[in-house]
Amino acid sequence: MDYQENDFKYFMQDAGTIYLGARFSYAEILEQEMVSFKYKSIVQHYILKDTDPETTLESQLYYMTSDQFSYKTYLQLKAKVKVSVLTQKKSLFGKEKVVYENKVMKLDEIVGMNLAQKKKCGMIIHELVLSKLALMGFSV
Repeated sequence: MDYQENDFKYFMQDAGTIYLGARFSYAEILEQEMVSFKYKSIVQHYILKDTDPETTLESQLYYMTSDQFSYKTYLQLKAKVKVSVLTQKKSLFGKEKVVYENKVMKLDEIVGMNLAQKKKCGMIIHELVLSKLALMGFSV
């Protein structure tokens, strides 16, 4: 079994939030038993309208534009995205180095950045974070 292939393929939840690993494709999400029925229904009825089932969450979120129907759907779900970006850090002795910093960003912040900005900051998408309250209030 290749572990790198399964990195960032997970589904977790706590009291108010659902976390989906960004390497899942939508076809894999629909096959997973652990993923909630409501989110699977939303994927089938709304997100797959303008997205190929073999698309991963990572590439969908990275290349998403504000005119896509899936963007509007994720906005209704109060989606956030956990990313790593390159940042300048000063060491204890004043030396500067470039390191990756983890951030949780709102979806509209990511979509508002153009591709050049995303590449410049070395953005890597790790997970999709959804509000259970927003998921519960979403009517299919």
